[in-house]
Amino acid sequence: MKSVHIAVLCSVLTMTGCAANPANPMDPLEPMNRKIYTFNDKFDKAIAKPVAKAYRTVTPSPFRIAVDNFFDNIRDAYSLANNILSAEPEKAMNDLMRVAINSTLGVFGLVDFASATGLKSNKTNLGDTLAHWGWKNSSYLVIPFLGPSTIRDGTGTGITLWVSPDRQLYDGPAQANVAWGMELLSKRERVLGLEDAIDEAALDPYSYTRDAYMQIRTKEVGGTLPNTQSDDDMDIDQLVAPASAPVEVKPDASAAH
Repeated sequence: MKSVHIAVLCSVLTMTGCAANPANPMDPLEPMNRKIYTFNDKFDKAIAKPVAKAYRTVTPSPFRIAVDNFFDNIRDAYSLANNILSAEPEKAMNDLMRVAINSTLGVFGLVDFASATGLKSNKTNLGDTLAHWGWKNSSYLVIPFLGPSTIRDGTGTGITLWVSPDRQLYDGPAQANVAWGMELLSKRERVLGLEDAIDEAALDPYSYTRDAYMQIRTKEVGGTLPNTQSDDDMDIDQLVAPASAPVEVKPDASAAH
């Protein structure tokens, strides 16, 4: 499964120079991105969303929290590596302490003791590292199955998938693929309701999602956007219905391992 997604992602990234005279400067690949968005939307409605709803229905909240914590601990390990690559010693030490505490006292990360001690969760991925060293501005990219990203972050995701150091945690590729699928399922369950809010809020959900994502992500990495957007700040978190489970919507290319 992982190798299939790597191949798909690489094929998408090789097409990044194919567009000419884009209508939106931050989305030069809009025709291709819209096709992938449509594919993702159909896949989500047919498979991902129903499975996520069933997962929420049949599993108790403590179990889902434990699953989230387990994969969150793995992301802390990736964050540690990227903060080292970004020459951020304080953040790297914070991540190291989080991983150490949650992997031991938290039983392999199932319980998040680190946050209770005041250690911040400052997830950093390879896209952030590339931005830290100068690649701050990047065009929008929709990745099959994974959704909104940028060419910079997509590159980081591809490298992370290829290296995939967390595969050492699992007993063979089959187990690793099941774990990776479980992580995606956990993430999808956490944002149930968000897609309905976007559909209700925008005539063109694709453009709305793109503009909101690019505003949030560009602000995170300290980049700048072309003058194509409204002065109104859009925060995709505000679209989540109050009855939904707590959602932390943060672009995270390192989520795919």
